[in-house]
Amino acid sequence: QVQLVESGGGLVQAGGSLRLSCAASGRTFSNYAMGWFRQAPEKEREFVAAISWSGATTYYGDSIKGRFTISRDNAKNTVYLQMNRLKPEDTAVYSCAADSGPILTTMSPAYDYWGQGTQVTVSS
Repeated sequence: QVQLVESGGGLVQAGGSLRLSCAASGRTFSNYAMGWFRQAPEKEREFVAAISWSGATTYYGDSIKGRFTISRDNAKNTVYLQMNRLKPEDTAVYSCAADSGPILTTMSPAYDYWGQGTQVTVSS
């Protein structure tokens, strides 16, 4: 079993940066690919980024445009999302998720475990 808890969200002005963390509990964290998703009010959940179990490969959603970076530290059981040059349209609840599948995916139904989410609000 895997439990995920996000932190690091908050209010930031456009152009600023935030670093989100996702702390995992469970003995098999390093065997899971990890992803970040976001969901704004009255909008569908959107894929943000994913990282393989080893951290060797990453994948990003088209809307990110090189502004975000996903990373993980398996020794600390933590995955990160560094967000730079934030825009008001980045405002959303950001959730991390764990996937036991063999390849990276952008599809949220493929992920097995989810955190509760952390709010990111970008003001103009």
